[in-house]
This record gives sequence, C-alpha cells and structure tokens, in this order.
Amino acid sequence: MMIGIPRERKLLEGRIALTPKAVAELVANHHVVLIETNAGLKSGYYNSDYLAVGGQIVQNLTDVYRAELVVKVKEPVIEEINLLRKNQILFCYLHLAANPDVLKALLRQHVTALAFETLTVNGHLPLLAPMSAIAGQLAVHLSAQYLQQINGGAGVLLGGVMGTAKGRVVVLGAGVAGNHAALMASALGAEVYVLDKSQEALNHLKRQNSSIFTALFSEEALAALLPQTDVVIGAVLIKGANAPRLLTKNLQALLAKGRIIVDIAIDQGGCVEDIQATDWQQPTYWRNDIGYIAVTNLPGAVPRTSAQALSEVILPYVQNIARGELSHDAILQSAIAVKDGKIVHPALI
Repeated sequence: MMIGIPRERKLLEGRIALTPKAVAELVANHHVVLIETNAGLKSGYYNSDYLAVGGQIVQNLTDVYRAELVVKVKEPVIEEINLLRKNQILFCYLHLAANPDVLKALLRQHVTALAFETLTVNGHLPLLAPMSAIAGQLAVHLSAQYLQQINGGAGVLLGGVMGTAKGRVVVLGAGVAGNHAALMASALGAEVYVLDKSQEALNHLKRQNSSIFTALFSEEALAALLPQTDVVIGAVLIKGANAPRLLTKNLQALLAKGRIIVDIAIDQGGCVEDIQATDWQQPTYWRNDIGYIAVTNLPGAVPRTSAQALSEVILPYVQNIARGELSHDAILQSAIAVKDGKIVHPALI
C-alpha cells in the first residue's frame, strides 16, 4: 500500500505521525511511504533520516495525498480536506464531536476516516493514552508558570517552601490525563485533590500515591474545595463525544483572583463551561481575574517525545490497515468515524 505522511499544519504543531524507525518497518513490509519534505523537522527528524530507511520525500501536499492511506497527527485543515477522495483512508486524531465542520467535510469527501482517540482494545484507548499522559504533565507545567505574578497569576509556588502553605491543585477526572496531572502536581509538592465518578479509578491513583486526596465527584465536593484552590485541571473524557461541563460558571466564580484553570478536555469541547479554545501562540486568556488555558494540541509543545510515543503505539494498526485488514478487524472498526459519506461511530450520531 502507498502511505502518505504530511507535514502538520496546525499552529505551532511540531509532531509527525511516524518516525524513521516506523517507516523502516513499513518499507520492510513492501509498502511505499511518502513523507512531505521537512515534515519531521520539529520532531528532530530530517529528510535524510527518512530517505536512509527507504522512505520517499515529496515536495508538496498534493503528492502526499496521492497515497491510499494518509497517516497524520491532527485533524485535516481545509487544504488537506480538499485533497481527500472517495475510498481513501485517513488515520489521525479527529475529535469530530468538537469539530462539526470537519465532520461535514469528511462526509462530503466520502473518505474513510479512523480516529486514534476512539480505537478501543479491551475497553482501553491505547492511541489516546500517551498523548493524554503528556497533556496531563504539561497542564501542571503551564499552570505553575501562569500562577507566577509576572504572568498575571496570584504569585503562588505550587510546592511552597518551609513556613508557607502549599499550592492546592484540584483535578477533575482520574483517567490517564488526570492521573499524570495529579502525580506531577504532587511531585512538585502541591496539595492535590482528584475527583472522579469512578471509585475504581480513584483507588488506582491512590495506590500510586497515597498523599493525593481522592473523592467521588459531586458539585458540592468541588464547591467546598474551590475557594482555597490555586489550579483546576479538567481531564474528563467520554469516548468520541463532547465532554460534560463539570466546572460551571458559578463554580468558577468561587476561585480567588489570579488562579488558573486548565482544560485538557478542550479537544472534545471542554469540561469547563464557556471556555474558549486557545493555542500555543497565546495559551492563556484572563476573564474575571481567572486565567484560562485550553490549548487544543498540548502535546505539540514537546514534539520529540510526543512523536516517538505516538509512532510506537500507532504503528501496529497502520501495519494492519496496510495489510488490508480494515474490513474484518474489530479493533480497527472501533476507530472508524465516517465511511462512504455516512457517520459510523455512535457518539457522533
């Protein structure tokens, strides 16, 4: 099969879907891999690295989209959508519940589009997990940065020092992203509370770090914590669907001035009521003296790490698609969002 890897066009997005190591394996299995020139540059991979393993460097996007299978990181932009054609396969993060215009365009192009974030193995989302882990850690890094007074924050050091109070971090959701956010915040010395609707998920986190406070989610429990909270990190997920709005405007108003809200769920519409998506050019905006961070491609800030992690987990499924197994592989079927101009994934209906 001919496989195309385009350069990502989302603002300040540095990831590439497949590393040279992965391309080498595809070429060894007799597939043709087209890589757009300089697509791997921000991840630390050069055209020469791909040429050395048998990949082919092409000079423009049109040449990449000649491929039967296009593998990329983020959802396609308009110039890419216009190049998609009937019966072509697209494999990437799509987040279509939060991107209805992209959904309509993919339906119009009659492409078969598979979403990394809904591919399911034994109830788990293996292609979402590594990026969720990175996003969870980055959410803490960003919140610590914007809590600084020079950046508009309240001037709080999350870990505190001798004779001072620790910063308080509240994490909504104990999945992969919330888990990594909580562990990172705790490692920095913060006082960490995690709320989730799953006692099993909370128990799993507690076994990793007994100093983290956990509780079943309720608005009452959250409201009691917020007045003394410095950072709220929203990390809830409903597979393939819009995230629930757990942090309402009334609850946001309970935070003191200069505090920070980070919404990791923004790719799925956000779990913070009335939040606006941001990007890496301007990650934060301030409203009513509260800082809001809602970058839609958080892992794009660390493309070297992200590209390696992503390539490792998606390669087996790229291999299976390239072998023609899409029509009868139940795991691949779980990732299909749209096909032949029709919506396939139930969360989008």
